[in-house]
Amino acid sequence: MFKFVSRKYLNIHMSNDLMNNLNNKRCNDMNVHNEKILEYIKKNRVVTSSEIAKLLKISWNTADSYLKDLVIDGKIERIKKEGVNLWMKKE
Repeated sequence: MFKFVSRKYLNIHMSNDLMNNLNNKRCNDMNVHNEKILEYIKKNRVVTSSEIAKLLKISWNTADSYLKDLVIDGKIERIKKEGVNLWMKKE
């Protein structure tokens, strides 16, 4: 019989190797996505979060998160125009 286990319990009791593997996979996925995003922005100059979400087949929220990470890294900048986030390569 399956017993419900909370996420907090899993985080506390999960092995360090498994946690490291999950974190490494997430970092690798982000690196691949960041490269695709930067390439797409170079090609199109100005993009929206929705365009990136469709390109990478991810949710809008995830796309927006990746784009914000690139802003923090200083690779792109965000311009808010008429309630829409526009993203472009930082010059």
